[in-house]
Amino acid sequence: MANSIDKLAWIHIVDRKILVTRSQGKDLFYLPGGKREEGETDQQALLREIQEELSVELQPETISYLGTFEAQAHGKPEGIMVKTTCYQASYTGHIQAANEIAETAFLSYQERSRCSLVLQIILDTLKDQGIID
Repeated sequence: MANSIDKLAWIHIVDRKILVTRSQGKDLFYLPGGKREEGETDQQALLREIQEELSVELQPETISYLGTFEAQAHGKPEGIMVKTTCYQASYTGHIQAANEIAETAFLSYQERSRCSLVLQIILDTLKDQGIID
């Protein structure tokens, strides 16, 4: 078993709150995104995952790297880490939960306890940078 889960995520902030998703059967919120399929670049995987999960199209020319964050993976044995590489991008369409996504929400920093550990670290960073409230 690998000791690391490699994920890509989209950071979308509106009114100083961050867009999060909760998958069916899960208790915590995560950033929208997911894992690469074999042979995919970060951009290709991000475009595919966001379209599958939220029914919107990210605009490839607007994708920009925001940072990489790592923490213990929620619900996994101790020592299994999740590494999340985050990007920002503009999009077209209307955000709506699709496929395995049960819920979307815009959360403030005060709601960080509802989020996965890696998302809590990301929220801490965004709060420190004055990007979210």
